[in-house]
Amino acid sequence: MSFQHFAPIPAQAGIGLRSHHFREILDAPPPVAWMETHPENYFGDGGVPLRVLERIRGRYPLSFHGVGLSLGSIDRIDHVHLHKLKALIDRFDPAFVSEHLSWSSVGGRFFNELLPLPSTEESLNHVCSRIDEIQNALQRPLLVENITRYLTWQDSTIPEGEFIATVSRRTGCGILLDLNNVYVNAVNFHMDPFEFLEAIPAAAVWEIHLAGFDRFGRWLIDTHGETVCPEVWGLFQWAIHHYGPRPTLIEWDTNMPPLSVLVDQAQQADMILGGCHVAAS
Repeated sequence: MSFQHFAPIPAQAGIGLRSHHFREILDAPPPVAWMETHPENYFGDGGVPLRVLERIRGRYPLSFHGVGLSLGSIDRIDHVHLHKLKALIDRFDPAFVSEHLSWSSVGGRFFNELLPLPSTEESLNHVCSRIDEIQNALQRPLLVENITRYLTWQDSTIPEGEFIATVSRRTGCGILLDLNNVYVNAVNFHMDPFEFLEAIPAAAVWEIHLAGFDRFGRWLIDTHGETVCPEVWGLFQWAIHHYGPRPTLIEWDTNMPPLSVLVDQAQQADMILGGCHVAAS
Protein backbone atom coordinates (compact mmCIF):
# COMPACT_ATOMS: atom_id res chain seq x y z
CA MET A 1 0.00 0.00 0.00
CA SER A 2 1.32 3.45 -0.90
CA PHE A 3 1.10 6.38 1.50
CA GLN A 4 1.63 10.07 1.00
CA HIS A 5 3.98 11.85 3.39
CA PHE A 6 2.69 14.99 5.07
CA ALA A 7 5.07 16.68 7.53
CA PRO A 8 3.70 19.67 9.42
CA ILE A 9 6.81 19.60 11.63
CA PRO A 10 9.37 22.12 10.32
CA ALA A 11 12.97 21.16 9.59
CA GLN A 12 13.99 22.49 12.99
CA ALA A 13 15.00 21.04 16.34
CA GLY A 14 12.64 19.58 18.92
CA ILE A 15 13.04 17.89 22.29
CA GLY A 16 11.70 14.74 23.89
CA LEU A 17 8.73 15.33 26.20
CA ARG A 18 9.39 13.68 29.57
CA SER A 19 7.31 13.87 32.75
CA HIS A 20 10.33 15.29 34.58
CA HIS A 21 9.75 18.57 32.72
CA PHE A 22 5.92 18.68 32.53
CA ARG A 23 5.41 21.51 35.00
CA GLU A 24 8.20 23.69 33.65
CA ILE A 25 7.02 23.30 30.05
CA LEU A 26 3.45 24.21 31.00
CA ASP A 27 4.54 27.23 33.07
CA ALA A 28 7.13 28.58 30.61
CA PRO A 29 6.95 26.90 27.17
CA PRO A 30 10.51 26.60 25.84
CA PRO A 31 11.57 28.01 22.45
CA VAL A 32 11.67 24.73 20.51
CA ALA A 33 9.84 23.86 17.31
CA TRP A 34 8.21 20.57 18.33
CA MET A 35 8.15 17.72 20.84
CA GLU A 36 8.30 13.95 20.67
CA THR A 37 6.92 11.47 23.19
CA HIS A 38 6.46 7.74 23.75
CA PRO A 39 2.78 6.97 23.02
CA GLU A 40 2.75 3.99 25.39
CA ASN A 41 2.90 6.45 28.31
CA TYR A 42 -0.57 7.74 27.30
CA PHE A 43 -2.50 4.49 26.75
CA GLY A 44 -4.58 5.03 29.89
CA ASP A 45 -8.20 6.19 29.68
CA GLY A 46 -7.54 9.44 31.52
CA GLY A 47 -5.38 11.09 34.13
CA VAL A 48 -2.73 13.77 34.34
CA PRO A 49 -0.47 12.58 31.47
CA LEU A 50 -3.25 12.84 28.90
CA ARG A 51 -4.36 16.23 30.19
CA VAL A 52 -0.78 17.49 30.00
CA LEU A 53 -0.37 16.12 26.49
CA GLU A 54 -3.55 17.89 25.37
CA ARG A 55 -2.22 21.21 26.62
CA ILE A 56 1.19 20.71 25.02
CA ARG A 57 -0.40 19.60 21.73
CA GLY A 58 -2.21 22.94 21.68
CA ARG A 59 1.14 24.71 21.51
CA TYR A 60 3.57 22.35 19.74
CA PRO A 61 3.47 19.85 16.86
CA LEU A 62 3.95 16.31 18.16
CA SER A 63 5.73 13.17 17.03
CA PHE A 64 5.05 9.72 18.53
CA HIS A 65 8.07 7.47 19.05
CA GLY A 66 6.94 3.95 19.95
CA VAL A 67 8.85 1.26 21.82
CA GLY A 68 6.30 -1.55 22.07
CA LEU A 69 5.38 -2.92 18.64
CA SER A 70 8.39 -5.28 18.43
CA LEU A 71 8.52 -4.98 14.65
CA GLY A 72 10.84 -7.92 14.04
CA SER A 73 9.34 -10.43 16.48
CA ILE A 74 7.88 -13.74 15.31
CA ASP A 75 5.03 -13.25 17.80
CA ARG A 76 1.73 -12.15 16.28
CA ILE A 77 1.32 -8.38 16.14
CA ASP A 78 -0.41 -7.18 19.31
CA HIS A 79 -3.65 -5.72 17.96
CA VAL A 80 -4.73 -4.48 21.39
CA HIS A 81 -1.57 -2.36 21.45
CA LEU A 82 -2.17 -1.31 17.85
CA HIS A 83 -5.77 -0.29 18.62
CA LYS A 84 -4.63 1.88 21.54
CA LEU A 85 -1.98 3.47 19.36
CA LYS A 86 -4.48 4.19 16.59
CA ALA A 87 -6.88 5.81 19.06
CA LEU A 88 -4.11 8.03 20.40
CA ILE A 89 -3.05 8.99 16.87
CA ASP A 90 -6.62 9.91 15.98
CA ARG A 91 -6.88 12.04 19.12
CA PHE A 92 -3.57 13.94 18.88
CA ASP A 93 -2.75 13.84 15.13
CA PRO A 94 1.05 13.55 15.45
CA ALA A 95 3.12 14.52 12.44
CA PHE A 96 5.18 11.31 12.63
CA VAL A 97 4.71 7.87 14.18
CA SER A 98 7.92 5.91 14.52
CA GLU A 99 9.18 2.59 15.83
CA HIS A 100 12.50 0.79 16.13
CA LEU A 101 13.77 -1.70 13.58
CA SER A 102 14.24 -4.35 16.24
CA TRP A 103 12.47 -7.06 18.21
CA SER A 104 11.68 -7.21 21.93
CA SER A 105 9.37 -10.16 22.52
CA VAL A 106 9.17 -13.92 22.14
CA GLY A 107 6.33 -16.17 23.23
CA GLY A 108 4.43 -13.15 24.51
CA ARG A 109 7.18 -12.16 26.94
CA PHE A 110 8.91 -8.80 26.53
CA PHE A 111 12.54 -7.91 27.17
CA ASN A 112 13.44 -4.43 28.38
CA GLU A 113 15.71 -4.08 25.37
CA LEU A 114 15.59 -3.33 21.65
CA LEU A 115 17.28 -6.36 20.08
CA PRO A 116 18.82 -6.41 16.59
CA LEU A 117 17.50 -8.39 13.66
CA PRO A 118 19.78 -10.59 11.58
CA SER A 119 20.34 -8.85 8.25
CA THR A 120 19.10 -11.65 5.99
CA GLU A 121 16.57 -11.97 3.17
CA GLU A 122 14.27 -14.01 5.44
CA SER A 123 14.38 -11.33 8.12
CA LEU A 124 13.86 -8.60 5.53
CA ASN A 125 10.76 -10.27 4.11
CA HIS A 126 9.39 -10.88 7.60
CA VAL A 127 9.78 -7.34 8.92
CA CYS A 128 8.47 -5.77 5.69
CA SER A 129 5.32 -7.90 5.94
CA ARG A 130 4.76 -6.76 9.52
CA ILE A 131 5.35 -3.09 8.70
CA ASP A 132 2.83 -3.37 5.86
CA GLU A 133 0.27 -4.82 8.29
CA ILE A 134 0.88 -2.06 10.85
CA GLN A 135 0.73 0.73 8.28
CA ASN A 136 -2.53 -0.63 6.90
CA ALA A 137 -3.99 -0.73 10.41
CA LEU A 138 -2.84 2.80 11.23
CA GLN A 139 -3.68 4.11 7.74
CA ARG A 140 -0.49 6.13 7.68
CA PRO A 141 3.22 5.59 7.09
CA LEU A 142 5.49 4.46 9.89
CA LEU A 143 9.05 5.69 10.42
CA VAL A 144 11.58 3.02 11.37
CA GLU A 145 14.70 3.79 13.39
CA ASN A 146 18.14 2.20 13.13
CA ILE A 147 19.12 0.88 16.56
CA THR A 148 22.33 0.34 18.50
CA ARG A 149 23.46 -3.24 18.91
CA TYR A 150 26.05 -5.04 20.99
CA LEU A 151 26.37 -8.23 18.99
CA THR A 152 26.61 -9.30 15.35
CA TRP A 153 24.60 -12.15 13.84
CA GLN A 154 26.82 -14.63 11.97
CA ASP A 155 24.03 -15.24 9.45
CA SER A 156 23.78 -11.57 8.41
CA THR A 157 24.50 -11.07 4.71
CA ILE A 158 23.04 -7.61 3.97
CA PRO A 159 24.87 -4.44 5.10
CA GLU A 160 22.89 -2.60 7.76
CA GLY A 161 22.36 0.58 5.73
CA GLU A 162 21.20 -1.38 2.69
CA PHE A 163 18.84 -3.41 4.91
CA ILE A 164 16.95 -0.42 6.31
CA ALA A 165 16.97 1.34 2.93
CA THR A 166 15.35 -1.74 1.36
CA VAL A 167 12.73 -1.87 4.14
CA SER A 168 11.81 1.73 3.31
CA ARG A 169 11.68 1.11 -0.42
CA ARG A 170 9.52 -2.03 -0.15
CA THR A 171 7.00 -0.72 2.39
CA GLY A 172 6.91 3.02 1.72
CA CYS A 173 7.86 3.71 5.35
CA GLY A 174 10.16 6.57 6.26
CA ILE A 175 13.46 6.35 8.12
CA LEU A 176 14.12 7.93 11.49
CA LEU A 177 17.88 8.28 11.26
CA ASP A 178 19.50 8.11 14.71
CA LEU A 179 23.02 9.45 14.27
CA ASN A 180 24.12 8.61 17.78
CA ASN A 181 23.22 4.98 17.05
CA VAL A 182 25.22 5.10 13.82
CA TYR A 183 28.25 6.42 15.70
CA VAL A 184 27.98 3.98 18.63
CA ASN A 185 27.77 0.97 16.29
CA ALA A 186 30.65 2.29 14.18
CA VAL A 187 32.93 2.61 17.21
CA ASN A 188 31.89 -0.66 18.83
CA PHE A 189 32.29 -2.73 15.65
CA HIS A 190 35.13 -0.77 14.00
CA MET A 191 33.03 0.29 11.02
CA ASP A 192 32.93 3.38 8.83
CA PRO A 193 29.75 5.32 9.74
CA PHE A 194 29.66 6.93 6.32
CA GLU A 195 29.19 3.54 4.63
CA PHE A 196 25.91 3.26 6.51
CA LEU A 197 24.86 6.86 5.82
CA GLU A 198 25.67 6.73 2.11
CA ALA A 199 23.36 3.70 1.71
CA ILE A 200 20.36 5.70 2.96
CA PRO A 201 18.41 7.55 0.24
CA ALA A 202 17.79 11.20 1.12
CA ALA A 203 14.07 11.04 0.34
CA ALA A 204 13.60 8.26 2.90
CA VAL A 205 14.97 10.30 5.83
CA TRP A 206 12.04 12.09 7.47
CA GLU A 207 13.43 12.69 10.95
CA ILE A 208 16.81 12.67 12.72
CA HIS A 209 17.66 11.82 16.32
CA LEU A 210 20.66 13.11 18.27
CA ALA A 211 21.58 11.80 21.71
CA GLY A 212 24.45 11.02 24.05
CA PHE A 213 26.14 7.82 25.19
CA ASP A 214 28.24 6.47 28.06
CA ARG A 215 31.51 4.58 27.79
CA PHE A 216 32.12 1.26 29.59
CA GLY A 217 35.60 -0.01 28.85
CA ARG A 218 35.98 -0.16 25.09
CA TRP A 219 32.20 -0.18 24.56
CA LEU A 220 29.95 2.81 23.94
CA ILE A 221 26.46 2.33 25.43
CA ASP A 222 23.47 4.21 24.02
CA THR A 223 22.10 5.56 27.30
CA HIS A 224 20.57 8.87 26.11
CA GLY A 225 21.96 10.39 29.29
CA GLU A 226 24.62 12.84 28.09
CA THR A 227 25.03 15.75 25.70
CA VAL A 228 25.63 15.05 22.02
CA CYS A 229 29.33 14.36 21.47
CA PRO A 230 31.45 16.34 18.95
CA GLU A 231 31.75 13.36 16.59
CA VAL A 232 27.95 12.98 16.39
CA TRP A 233 27.59 16.72 15.74
CA GLY A 234 30.04 16.15 12.88
CA LEU A 235 27.90 13.33 11.47
CA PHE A 236 24.88 15.62 11.80
CA GLN A 237 26.57 18.35 9.76
CA TRP A 238 27.44 15.81 7.08
CA ALA A 239 23.91 14.36 7.08
CA ILE A 240 22.19 17.74 6.81
CA HIS A 241 24.36 18.79 3.88
CA HIS A 242 23.89 15.37 2.24
CA TYR A 243 20.15 14.85 2.80
CA GLY A 244 18.98 18.42 3.36
CA PRO A 245 17.49 19.85 6.58
CA ARG A 246 15.23 17.49 8.53
CA PRO A 247 13.19 17.72 11.74
CA THR A 248 15.78 16.87 14.39
CA LEU A 249 15.19 15.66 17.94
CA ILE A 250 17.40 15.98 21.00
CA GLU A 251 16.70 12.66 22.73
CA TRP A 252 17.39 12.34 26.48
CA ASP A 253 15.97 9.53 28.67
CA THR A 254 18.24 8.96 31.68
CA ASN A 255 20.10 11.20 34.12
CA MET A 256 17.60 13.92 33.22
CA PRO A 257 19.14 17.41 33.12
CA PRO A 258 17.45 20.78 33.56
CA LEU A 259 15.17 21.67 30.66
CA SER A 260 17.59 24.46 29.74
CA VAL A 261 20.21 21.86 28.76
CA LEU A 262 17.83 20.27 26.24
CA VAL A 263 16.92 23.69 24.85
CA ASP A 264 20.62 24.56 24.49
CA GLN A 265 21.26 21.32 22.59
CA ALA A 266 18.26 22.04 20.35
CA GLN A 267 19.61 25.51 19.63
CA GLN A 268 22.96 23.99 18.59
CA ALA A 269 21.09 21.73 16.18
CA ASP A 270 19.12 24.72 14.84
CA MET A 271 22.36 26.58 14.12
CA ILE A 272 23.53 23.70 11.95
CA LEU A 273 20.12 23.34 10.28
CA GLY A 274 19.99 27.08 9.63
CA GLY A 275 23.44 27.09 8.06
CA CYS A 276 22.54 24.43 5.50
CA HIS A 277 21.85 25.67 1.99
CA VAL A 278 20.76 22.29 0.59
CA ALA A 279 17.02 22.14 -0.11
CA ALA A 280 15.13 19.42 1.73
CA SER A 281 14.19 16.54 -0.57
